[in-house]
Parts: sequence; C-alpha cells; structure tokens
Amino acid sequence: MNGSHPPAHAHHASGPVVWVAIIGVTCLLLLVFQKMLWLVVPFLLALILYYVLQPLTQYCVYRGLGRDAAAAWTMLLFLVALAVASLFMVPWIATHLVDIQASVEPYLLGGLHLLESSLRALEAGWPVLANAHLAESAMLKFQNAAGNASEHVEAVAMGIAAWMPSLLLAPFLAFFFLKDGMRFKRFLAHAVPNAFFEKTLYLLHEVDQTLRAYFTGLMKLTVLDTLTLAAGLWMLGFPAALALGLICAVLAWIPYVGSILGGLLVVLVAATDFPAAPAMAYWAVGLFIVARLLDDFVYMPLTVGKSLHMHPLVTVLMIFAGGAVAGISGLMLVLPLLGVVMVCGETVGKVVTDPRLMARHRHAQALRRRQASADLAL
Repeated sequence: MNGSHPPAHAHHASGPVVWVAIIGVTCLLLLVFQKMLWLVVPFLLALILYYVLQPLTQYCVYRGLGRDAAAAWTMLLFLVALAVASLFMVPWIATHLVDIQASVEPYLLGGLHLLESSLRALEAGWPVLANAHLAESAMLKFQNAAGNASEHVEAVAMGIAAWMPSLLLAPFLAFFFLKDGMRFKRFLAHAVPNAFFEKTLYLLHEVDQTLRAYFTGLMKLTVLDTLTLAAGLWMLGFPAALALGLICAVLAWIPYVGSILGGLLVVLVAATDFPAAPAMAYWAVGLFIVARLLDDFVYMPLTVGKSLHMHPLVTVLMIFAGGAVAGISGLMLVLPLLGVVMVCGETVGKVVTDPRLMARHRHAQALRRRQASADLAL
C-alpha cells in the first residue's frame, strides 16, 4: 500500500447539505415549539434545575445511595430550601409592597418629565414639530396610558396566574430527569442497530454536554453584562450601580424585550436621580446601546456561541433568524435548539457518509435475514 488513498473509515466533515438540513430543522422546530410554550418553558426550567442539582445527586450516589434515593433526597432538599426562602420572602414582599409602589411612582414621573423636556427641545429646534403640537399630543397619550395602568397590572397578574400551573411542572420534570435520565439514555441506545451503537452513545453524550455548555455560557454572559453595565453606571455616578447592572443583565435573558425594559429602567433612574442634568439620561442611553452591541456581537458569540462550538457569524445570524421565524420565543430558544440539532445533524451526517459503518449495518441486516429464513429452506 502506498498510502495515497485514505481508509474507508476516514473522518468526514459536515458538508453544506448537512448544514442546510440543520438550519431548516431548527427553524421548523422553532415554529412547533412556539405553539407549545406551555410545555417548552417548564421543560427548559427543568433542564436548568437538573444541571444545578445533578452534582448533589452524583455526590449522593458516590456516597452509596441508589440513583432513585439520591434523586429523591436531592429534590426534597431543594423543595425544603425553596419553602424556607418563600417563608422569608413572602412576608417581606407583602410588608414592602406599598413602599415599592410608592418608590416606583417618582421614577415614572421623572421619566415623563424627561420625555416632555426632550419633546419641548425638539419643538424649539423644529418649527414643523411645534406646529404639530408633538409634545402636547404625546404627553396626553402617555398620561392616558398611565391612567389605565391598573388595567395593565391586572392583565399581567392574570397572565402570571395562567402560567403558574405549567411552571409547577419544572421541579416535577427535574426530579424524573435526575431519577431516570440514565435509564432513558440506555433505552435510546438499545433502540438503534448495533453498528451505530458507539455513535449513539457519542450523540447522547454530546447533546448533554451541549445543553450544559449553553446554560453555563448563559451564566458567563450574565456576569459579563453585569460587570460592563455596573462599571459604566459607576463611572457616570449612578447609585447602586452593581444592583442596577445585575437587574438589566437578568432582564436581557428575554431577548430584545428584556433589553428594552433594562434600558427603560436605566433612563427612569437617570431622569429621577439627576433631574437637573438631563444629559445624564442620554449618557445612560448611550452606555446601554454600547452594552447591547457588545452583548450581541462580542459577548454572546464568545460565551454562549463558543460554549456551543459555533462560529460567531452563525450565532449572530441564527439569533436574527430565530426572531424572524418565531418572535420572542424564537430568540430565547434558537441557540440551545440549534446546538442540539447541530450535534444530531453532524452525527447523522457522519454516519450516513461513513462507508464502513453503513457496510457493517447492511451486513448485519443480511445476517439477520439469513438467520430468520434458515429453517424455511427445503
């Protein structure tokens, strides 16, 4: 052999056909998941809870407990901790609810004052806007909206109440992930032909690692966003810059909508705490825009995208594609879903294009047919 020809089982990289299939399947799944968010959201929360509690379950298993007992003790400890935290938090929230509402009103008034002064400044520079009475009409609409705030609060409360039953599925699902996760993996592995057994084990391992990497990358992204916003707000002189940065970073988990809410929160704080310096609100807007650009084009590709082993260009393009296909839910689901579909698609592509594996599979099928018909020969 002169070594000029590669062996039949050489590594085959994913080609354009596989990647077209990956992107197409991801978009199709986003459309399906958009219609069943009542199950997808608690499933994602259960996955996060599973990856948080799994080390404790593994520790219990290493200490001699069975898998079922370890999962039961882990979930029991979590529920007890959650109940204790609720006992402390609920009375505190009930006691300070009036104070929170009273502290929100000045920030809303400060934001309205900033908006009115900005519109008046625009009217002074643009006679067309002054003739159209832009400031008066806009302020009238905002005042009417503020007058109907109670109706919006009631709608939000009803929406949260409607989601509560499905959210209660999260700890239930997480318990069975901890208890029966290994059994489910073995069930899937035994359902495939023997020729593809090793690839199936590899696929299950990679899917698990992909989801774990995504949620780990999300936590890293939150830390980077918090530090960036906190540093900028501290340089501008904002009070409680770290807490404000953390709130905005957590809100950013909801793409676009969360970023808008975080930016609005920063503007309201600037308009209320610095009423004599309206330029501070504009500086805050500039800071938030820079932070969002860093988040979308630098931090996210380097944390979530890198954790999922995706090219930054693919990460950014799929974020926009997810929003176009399935709206806000698509923005939230596109990266973890793409990571899983990418692993499955690349693995299937390697199996299909591997002549050695396909030959083993065809040979096993021929042996089974021959064995099944051996006693039928005359």
